[in-house]
Amino acid sequence: MRNPEDLYELDTDLPELSGPVLLHSLDGFVDAGSTGQLVREHLLDSLEHRVVARFDVDSLIDYRARRPMMTYDRDHWASYDAPELAVHLLRDEVGSPFLMLAGPEPDRLWEGFTAAVRHVITRLNVSLTLGVHGIPMGVPHTRPVGLTPRATRPELVTRGSWFDKVQVPGSAAALLELRLGESGHDAMGFAVHVPHYLAQSEYPAAAVAALEALIDATGLALPTSALREAAAKTDAEIAEQVTGNEEVEKVVRALEQQYDAFAGATERENLLAEDQDMPTAEEIGAQFERFLAEQDPDQ
Repeated sequence: MRNPEDLYELDTDLPELSGPVLLHSLDGFVDAGSTGQLVREHLLDSLEHRVVARFDVDSLIDYRARRPMMTYDRDHWASYDAPELAVHLLRDEVGSPFLMLAGPEPDRLWEGFTAAVRHVITRLNVSLTLGVHGIPMGVPHTRPVGLTPRATRPELVTRGSWFDKVQVPGSAAALLELRLGESGHDAMGFAVHVPHYLAQSEYPAAAVAALEALIDATGLALPTSALREAAAKTDAEIAEQVTGNEEVEKVVRALEQQYDAFAGATERENLLAEDQDMPTAEEIGAQFERFLAEQDPDQ
C-alpha cells in the first residue's frame, strides 16, 4: 500500500484545532433527493471556509468515467474545470471551527484513500467524523422525514433503525466509516429517507432533516433558514401537483397507511400494515410516471 502522505497535501499554515468535527460528503454514490449535496453546498455557501488539505485526484479519479468539463472559446481551449477532493476548514455561526471533506468519490485506491483520510484525522486531532446522504424509501412526502443512524460505537446511536441486516453496494464513504471504527476513531452517519418518487429531484426537506441530525450530534451552530425556506417552497409545489389527481392521491394515501402502521407498531418488525392491500413498487412507479407525463413540461 502507498504511503498515506503520498495521496494528500496538508496546509502548513493551520490554526490550532482542538478536537474538531469532520463532515464528509462525496459525489458519486447514492444520494436520493441530493440530500448530501444540498447540505454540503448550503454550508460552503453560508459559512466562512478555506481549503486545508487536497487529495491527489490524478491517482484517485478515472477521468474517462467522469470527464471534467472544458471550455472552448472560438479558436482555443480557455479553461479546464479540474476536479477537487479536499478538506475545508469552516467556522459555524459562533466561530467554532469544523472540517468538511468534499469532492468526487474516488474511483480507485479506496483502501489507500481511507488510510490517507485517517492520517489527516489523526494529524488534525479530529474527535468525530460524520456523513449524510439520502436513500430512496417507500414513504410519503406528507409525513415527517425519517432517517437511519449508524455509528462505530453503539453509544453514539440515539435513534432507532428501520433496518435489521442488509447487504448493499459499497462506497468509499462507507469503507471510511468501517476502517475508522476498526482503528478506534468515532464515526457516525445518517441515511435520510427520501420518498422514492422524489429521489431523482432535489428534496430540501431531507437536507433539513440531515442538517438537524448533524446539529444534534455535534452541537455546532449551523445555519438552517435558507434550507427551510427551500423545503417549504418545494413542499408547496409537490402538494399543488398532487392535489386533484385521484390516481396519485390514492398512491400517497396507501403510503401514508403503510407509514402510519409502521410508526405505530412497536412490536411488528416490518413496514407493512396488517390486512392492507398495498400497491407494489412497480405499480407505484408506473402511476407516478403517468402522472408526471401529464404535467406541463415548463413546470
